[in-house]
Amino acid sequence: MATEDEINTETAVEDDWGAAMAEQAEASAVLQAKPENSQVFAEFSDQNKLTDTQNDIDFILDIPVQLTVELGRTKIAIKNLLQLAQGSVVELDGMAGEPMDVLVNGCLIAQGEVVVVNDKFGIRLTDIITPAERIRKLNK
Repeated sequence: MATEDEINTETAVEDDWGAAMAEQAEASAVLQAKPENSQVFAEFSDQNKLTDTQNDIDFILDIPVQLTVELGRTKIAIKNLLQLAQGSVVELDGMAGEPMDVLVNGCLIAQGEVVVVNDKFGIRLTDIITPAERIRKLNK
């Protein structure tokens, strides 16, 4: 059989639970009674979310990043590297006419072809890597 203290504890727990349920019911009734206020609140909250997101984007727009265009790569033994001199030719794995990789902070974001603009090299982007593809490559 339950002692008197156990019965009092169970009754107190049930009373607390009942009080919490009654408080929740009252709060729900107040919200349902004033739908126009909750609608205004929801619209106000949505506008704040959009403004906060815009401010977050504005905050990062001036951050500098390193953009690199990669012509090709190769592996070379140290003894061959030490033998390089002016006029030496190093063969790369990239083929002539093949698109160049465009990297931002070392991450592939696009491919393109080399162009010359006012006696300077440039790159015309021909293929942008989608965010889903970038994430997939990072997971490999």
